[in-house]
Amino acid sequence: MVDWPKVRLVDLSVPIMNNAFEPQEQVIMYWDHEAYGRMAAKNMGIDPADLPDGMGTSGETLHVSTHAATHLDAPYHYGPLSEGAPARRIDQVPLEWCFGDGVVLDFHEKPAGYEITARDVQDALRKIGYALKPRDIVCIRTGADKHHRKPDFFECFAGMSREATLWLIEQGIKVMATDAWGFDVPYKFMKRNHLAGRPHSLWPSHFLAREREYIHAEKLANLDQLPPSGFKIALFPIKVEKASGAWIRAVAFVPE
Repeated sequence: MVDWPKVRLVDLSVPIMNNAFEPQEQVIMYWDHEAYGRMAAKNMGIDPADLPDGMGTSGETLHVSTHAATHLDAPYHYGPLSEGAPARRIDQVPLEWCFGDGVVLDFHEKPAGYEITARDVQDALRKIGYALKPRDIVCIRTGADKHHRKPDFFECFAGMSREATLWLIEQGIKVMATDAWGFDVPYKFMKRNHLAGRPHSLWPSHFLAREREYIHAEKLANLDQLPPSGFKIALFPIKVEKASGAWIRAVAFVPE
């Protein structure tokens, strides 16, 4: 019998749901027991009245972007090549990347549109007294999850700069995550930087993965419920064939 340590599970995910505020499509059709039962009876060639109480099982039909809700990007999302080789799709991402020691870096006091620098990341690590090791999963807390389902969810957060992401990659980090809608700064700030002629302004951390392979998860939640380190985190993606990303039920395992 395995003697599992006592842990507290923390749900780090937001749900897939019908909504009008996200540009990534999320449409759920709910079939109750009578409607789903009629479909099942039709498929079996029997009378729906023969079902117990005239009801079958319930079910749902989803039309959802793989980048809706809490999800993990695959290298292929960032470009067709990564480090000169065909970029991995989500069903090719090693599961070993998706489970490991978690680290939370707190930037929730940074203003919307702020670009988190490598120095910021280093200072945040010094503040919590943690030395990164290869394959740690680094979570960027912006506090944006508290705005989920609110109109400013898309533009209320700080984003990772190219240099900060590159610095983490150079420490052996393969997987990062954020509680914000996106990993880079919000679109309106990205556009402003681009029109001002700044290099690497458009999706800088995303497109960096064309040069240096890494992946990140977006739209996590409840990072404020975690300690800075000393916990495990799981970001296993649904296995969608040849996809550029997939939904995850992100969970942290915090020792009691």
